[in-house]
Parts: sequence; C-alpha cells; structure tokens
Amino acid sequence: MKNILLLFAFICFLPSTMVGQRLKGIDEIAPFSEGLAGVRQGNQWGFINAKGALVIDYRDDVYWNENADTSRSDISGVRYPVFQEGRCLITKNVEDGVPLYGFMDTKGNTVIEPQFLNVYPFKNGYTTGVLFDKTLKGQNEFKLNIYEFKFFDVLLDTSGEIDEFLERRQNIQMTKKRYQVPSIGAKYLAEGLVGVHIKDQGWEIRKTALKN
Repeated sequence: MKNILLLFAFICFLPSTMVGQRLKGIDEIAPFSEGLAGVRQGNQWGFINAKGALVIDYRDDVYWNENADTSRSDISGVRYPVFQEGRCLITKNVEDGVPLYGFMDTKGNTVIEPQFLNVYPFKNGYTTGVLFDKTLKGQNEFKLNIYEFKFFDVLLDTSGEIDEFLERRQNIQMTKKRYQVPSIGAKYLAEGLVGVHIKDQGWEIRKTALKN
C-alpha cells in the first residue's frame, strides 16, 4: 500500500516539474524563425523552442537594435535577433568601443567570431561583409603600441570560411567618436555570382568559384 501511495504521489508531481515550467519576467518576445524565438530580459536574450522551453540561455552578446531601420538588410536593420540558415548575429566591442559582429548556431555555440564591421544575413549558404583586421606592428619611441588596420569586403560561408576577398576598403575611422558603420560594398547575388562596388565606378558583376 505504501508503495502505491508513493507511486501516485510521484505521478502527480510530474506535471509540475516536467510540463508546467513557465518562463516569467520576459520584456520582449521576437517572432519565431527556424523553430526558435528570442526572449529578452533586460539587455539579455535567450531562445525558446516551439514547446516554450528555453533552449539557449540568456546572454548579453546577442545583437539587436530597438531603433533599427527595418527597410535595410544589413546590421542597421536588425530589430530582433533571429536565425537565418542556422545562424544568429552576436556582437562584441573592440577596445576603443567599435562593435564587431559574428554568428552563433542554434545550439548557442559561437561559429563565427565577431570580426565584421557590417554583414548581411546568410542566403543559400553565403553572405558578404566588411572584415576587420588589426595587427600589432610594434611600439614607438613612447612605448605605445602601433597597429595596422585592414578592411576588406569579403564573401564567406556559414562555417565562417572566407571564400573571396573582393575589395580592399579604405578610410574607415576606428575611433569611437569618428566611427560610422561602413556600408557593405559587395552583395551575394546567386551561386557563383557577386556584385562588387568599385569607388567612383559603380557596381560590377563578378563570377566566383565557390567551394563545394
């Protein structure tokens, strides 16, 4: 009899622990995309699945912009964090306060480290962005570090591999007071085809040999 009562109590307890879990204190809920929806608490976002379970815990590096211009498709148009082709934008600031962007996967793993000043969402496995590279060259007579900055429009795949360096970029100011998000000078058009903007010459169409 005692064992029956214990079993009955265990069965009654299951719904409250396994089914009745609720997420509370949510400030904002993003639309579902690829089976996941972002949920915000303060400045942190997590992701729930279609059953309402929190499958990616709250974190503060998920990118969003409450003042986004949703008519644009680059960084400036990202109102909510969403997954596209299994990738969602994350961000971090470099030491002078300039934001860089990368991507995480649907498990919450960082698959592309933040290294882009601007980037489009993925389309058919590829996207384009403005790659940022900073290399320490040495020190001056005052023992201050000297850096070399390089910027490129690049074509990359969902693993983060750079498939093409499309165009060298110049005149990007990397100090917080003077920094402006650079426009992306390359567009993925279709398999093996990109558009590249050449300064003072407009856009040109290029064929590219994508890796299988």
